[in-house]
Amino acid sequence: QVQLVESGGGLVQAGGSLRLSCAASGRTFSSYAMGWFRQAPGKEREFVAAISVTGARTYYADSVQGRFTISRGNAKNTVYLQMNSLKPEDTAVYYCAARNELSGSYYFTSAYTYWGQGTQVTVSS
Repeated sequence: QVQLVESGGGLVQAGGSLRLSCAASGRTFSSYAMGWFRQAPGKEREFVAAISVTGARTYYADSVQGRFTISRGNAKNTVYLQMNSLKPEDTAVYYCAARNELSGSYYFTSAYTYWGQGTQVTVSS
């Protein structure tokens, strides 16, 4: 069992930065691949970024490539999402999630077993 708690969301102007954190409970955190997703009002939850168990591989949605960076600190049971050059269209609730690396593609929500409660990110123009 893994419990995930996101933090770091807030209100920021366009062009600004935020760093999201996702703290995981449980001693098996280091055996899970992790992902970040987001959901804007009236839209489906969409993939943002993912990172492998070791952190050696990272993946990004085209819309955030070059602006967002995912990382993990297994010693701290935490995964991060550094978001730079934020745009109003980045406004959404951001969720972190954990999956077994063999359970399916990092891109799909169905591959993830555990989810956090989400943190709101609002980017003003």
